[in-house]
Amino acid sequence: GMYEVMRYWDEDSPEWSAEAHEFAAAWRSQPKWVVSRSLKSVGPNATLVGDDVETVIRGLKAELVGEISVSGPDLARSLTDLGLIDAYQLYFHPFVLGQGKPFFAGPRPPLRFVASDLIGDDVIRLTYVPA
Repeated sequence: GMYEVMRYWDEDSPEWSAEAHEFAAAWRSQPKWVVSRSLKSVGPNATLVGDDVETVIRGLKAELVGEISVSGPDLARSLTDLGLIDAYQLYFHPFVLGQGKPFFAGPRPPLRFVASDLIGDDVIRLTYVPA
């Protein structure tokens, strides 16, 4: 689901602001591994992962330097169950949503708070690690 939403940024739109064009360029430049059983293809700079997610993620963790971002509570839950999540970064924005999926797709795993950061003027990032 999240990859399909973010595909919006794959092609520039003339009515975008300079910041939107900059974000789109950053989005397109990042390699992506898309875990999906329903998609048959993915866009530029993306690799489709349909089976053996554990092997693929373990390989990425061994090969890549830096952070690997995971989007979607169902995938995060699967990776939590496999012990593949090193840290959870929760972003709090000052607005209210009336619906949506919970951040954790099942019971919250035991976590330990390790950091907080102010991002811009109105977003706080909280970082937790598995306890």
